[in-house]
Amino acid sequence: MLSVTIYSFSFKRGIPVDESGNGGGYVFDCRSTHNPGKYEQFKSLTGLDQPVIDFLEQDGEILTFLKSVYALIDHHVERFIERDFTHLQVAFGCTGGQHRSVYCAEHLAKHLKEKYNVAIHLIHRERGIEKEL
Repeated sequence: MLSVTIYSFSFKRGIPVDESGNGGGYVFDCRSTHNPGKYEQFKSLTGLDQPVIDFLEQDGEILTFLKSVYALIDHHVERFIERDFTHLQVAFGCTGGQHRSVYCAEHLAKHLKEKYNVAIHLIHRERGIEKEL
């Protein structure tokens, strides 16, 4: 079974290392999308909180970004499954690893889990959260 590790992280602390031994994967830069961290009411929240989710989805920018990510990662997952590969890593970075990258990592994990028979290891590095889906 294919295992997909998905990270959210802060570029200030560097890109997560691929511990699988494959030394590869994708790193997406979420900093081009509107940053909730610039607004006082969102500073103590994360991409897991509904007010941040609503803010990010309001203008549709993050949804357009993820649509492109889904297309690329779906193709990659399908090829890895066909070729019996065992691991893929995908990482989403933003300024603080709190809002945009967390939102994107969560949504990619949900998308892949609903579409494919894959194991998901979701890591929000700066938040200290790890989940198996």
